[in-house]
Amino acid sequence: MKSRPLPHDPMIRQLVQSARASQLTRRGLLAGAGAGAAALALAACSTGGASSKPTAAKDQSASDKTMTWANWQAYLDQDDKGNYPTLQAFEKQTGIKVKYDVAVDDNNTYYAKVKDQLALGKDIGADTVCLTDWMIARWIRLGYVQPFDESAIPNKKNLVASLVDVDFDKGRKKSLPWQSGFAGICWNKEKLPNGLKSIDDLWKPDLKGKVGVLSEMRDTMGLLMLQQGVDISKDFSDADYEKAIETLTKQVNDGQIRNIKGNSYLNDLKSGDTLAAICWSGDITQLNAEAGDNWQFAIPEAGGTLWSDNFVIPIGSPRKANAEKLIDYYYQPEVAAEVAAWVNYITPVQGAKEAAVKIDPALADNQLIFPDQDTLSQVHIFRTLTPAEEQKYQASFQKVILGA
Repeated sequence: MKSRPLPHDPMIRQLVQSARASQLTRRGLLAGAGAGAAALALAACSTGGASSKPTAAKDQSASDKTMTWANWQAYLDQDDKGNYPTLQAFEKQTGIKVKYDVAVDDNNTYYAKVKDQLALGKDIGADTVCLTDWMIARWIRLGYVQPFDESAIPNKKNLVASLVDVDFDKGRKKSLPWQSGFAGICWNKEKLPNGLKSIDDLWKPDLKGKVGVLSEMRDTMGLLMLQQGVDISKDFSDADYEKAIETLTKQVNDGQIRNIKGNSYLNDLKSGDTLAAICWSGDITQLNAEAGDNWQFAIPEAGGTLWSDNFVIPIGSPRKANAEKLIDYYYQPEVAAEVAAWVNYITPVQGAKEAAVKIDPALADNQLIFPDQDTLSQVHIFRTLTPAEEQKYQASFQKVILGA
């Protein structure tokens, strides 16, 4: 899919160009870049086993009109002065002062920093944080999040139906999606004019040493398993997973795969060190906007993965009501559309597409931001793993990363 054009209004156009020119992507600095990061990720894989769950903090929002929101890099609309327009509007509207803390660089490394405080029910320094489905599933399982006051988030009714009844939080009582995205394949259109259709196309001889894959286990392994006919949304077996690990190991050992990386895979695409990669949808939209329309993203024939990053309120937050007001605010269609126009990921808010038309009609037609049912039918959510599976599968994957 080609990059969407910039808005026609010259002032807005200049603002978006300036912001995009310097932005990193949502998946900034993921673990897997080196042995130290891989070891930390393995240590963070401990899924806990406490016999009792911590008690929620007493809410002080009535007297404390502040809060902290921990999130990923370049995952909120931002102007050329470093301000967050939608967040500024929220502060003006509510009187709540928000510290936007770009504290999440990877699910595992962030969890490693805060897990001890979570286990004790202590304040982790964030009143809401956005993490990926599988990590949120762990926090909910261990009792590390506070249930929402449903009456405080009336705009929850705008959540798209497909994301309501996830297996780790039926009815979304403790989590709400912030943004979603696809994992698929991408390639250099000039060097590979015939394009790619499947994961197996990455293993073609003319791409030897020119392929990159992601250090996020569920995306890379999910795509490999889908190519092998495994439904990753259902109860696949250890043997299914190991068969895909064998494929990954072979392609690394044979030199077909150049690197297993997080966000820095984009640098390899820019430099030409890699010509094709397993990648994230929003990254390629942004890459084309920043560095020329040179790359194509596609969902493989066998299917892609769909992931979401989700708001939760940590168990030790003493400003729960403030966080709920923030979450409710971002579930307004007009606000969600403004964010989507900047971050280029899938908004979970119904009505945002219609609101986006007023910002830029081409934005509403972008399948990577507002996918239709045909597009969504091609992607799969990696099922929630048991604690034992999570430790075993991640350890196996990290072993390949360390050997790459």
